[in-house]
Amino acid sequence: MIGCSLGRNVQVTVAGGSYQDGLLAVIQGVPPGMMITEQEIYGDMLLRKPGADELSSPRKEPDLPILYTGINAADTVEGAANALHTNGTPLGILIPNLDRHFIHIKQYQDTNRTPRPGHASYASFRKYGPDDDAIGAGIFSGRYTSTIVAAGYVAKRVLEACGIRVCSFIREMASVRCGDVDDAALLESTDAYKRMRHDYDPFYQAVYVNDRVRPEMRFLEKMAVFAAIEREIDAIRAGARTMDADAIRAEYGVHPVINCPDLDAAAAMLEAANRITVTGDSSGGVVEIVATGVPAGLGEPVFGKLDAELGRMLGIGAVKGVEVGAGFGVKDMTGYQSNDQMHAEKGRVVFDSNNAGGITGGVSTGQSIVVRLAVKPTPTIDRPQHTIDKYTLKNTELAAITRRDPTIVGRIWPVAENYTALVLLDNLMAHYGYQAIREKIAGK
Repeated sequence: MIGCSLGRNVQVTVAGGSYQDGLLAVIQGVPPGMMITEQEIYGDMLLRKPGADELSSPRKEPDLPILYTGINAADTVEGAANALHTNGTPLGILIPNLDRHFIHIKQYQDTNRTPRPGHASYASFRKYGPDDDAIGAGIFSGRYTSTIVAAGYVAKRVLEACGIRVCSFIREMASVRCGDVDDAALLESTDAYKRMRHDYDPFYQAVYVNDRVRPEMRFLEKMAVFAAIEREIDAIRAGARTMDADAIRAEYGVHPVINCPDLDAAAAMLEAANRITVTGDSSGGVVEIVATGVPAGLGEPVFGKLDAELGRMLGIGAVKGVEVGAGFGVKDMTGYQSNDQMHAEKGRVVFDSNNAGGITGGVSTGQSIVVRLAVKPTPTIDRPQHTIDKYTLKNTELAAITRRDPTIVGRIWPVAENYTALVLLDNLMAHYGYQAIREKIAGK
């Protein structure tokens, strides 16, 4: 399997599967000297994990990460104060599977002869044969995206030190679309939504706020705690705060389930998605990512264009389309309407519009980068479907499946946000290096 790596200057390799012992992200290119904790990483991972709200799968996987390599275990010399800092070596993040029970494995064993329409199960069987990791879809499961969120959070930390912010939100769900919002309001809204989710997540509180897992603990100490947590998952979940929509809206200014800055649109999205869910079917939508503070000049001509690199987000499960800026909307524009005209204002360039999404010729312009992803409806549905027996090729029917995500849109936006951060950091590293050498040459 050769498709599990991303990047050149910042390289990420992921491994594992939905019902293997866990998943792994290895990040090369993380600069030394950064203090980072598992609590921070989990703060983003909890936004993606299942079982968090009425629109996600009932699987109770807590998605707790372990920083395994790339961190100083102690001060390198006495008094250096660099314990737990990144040290420049590959940063390894483990994500053990803690909600892996035989009852669920047996469900897959009982149905794996009949590929699920819309899933990779038939194609992966043809590729890998009978040893294909078909329990929970293996590496093709949406669960592997937890590795992208973990690695991408690290990238966001580096980008923020360079003045770049990346955020994402649900632009559309179940055909309900929110209106336009300016960058500052969007950043404020998504930050508030994340704070709310941290405050209401029972594992964030029970494991990290209550210091059950601390950064200075050794790996085996942490695993002993994880073994105990595995037995306590139901009890910890039962201790979650009740999410009162009115109280959350008053305190945080956000919707309790939908990360969308337009609260009325968010409520309509949830209502529309639930109407489809009760029929046994599922819904899709659109996720939008905005990156601010990106300097002009990121991206390389021809095959390394920045928008082409962002187009690799088709690698995120369930994403069927990527558009930058106005995207497919340019087909209905004239050149005069599409062009982002510019003028000088107080010694700086100001663009009159951003139909290009902050990228022209594959190179960033200095404007906000805007990308949207089309997310398909969840293929696992509570309705019978036609399929085949993959061993005998006899026609058969797949029974309705109830353990599912009514929609995946609410779990894709944190993946898209952090994937974008990985692409931007990879290109920023090249940009800084290129500009530094160019300046040295020009100075001679």
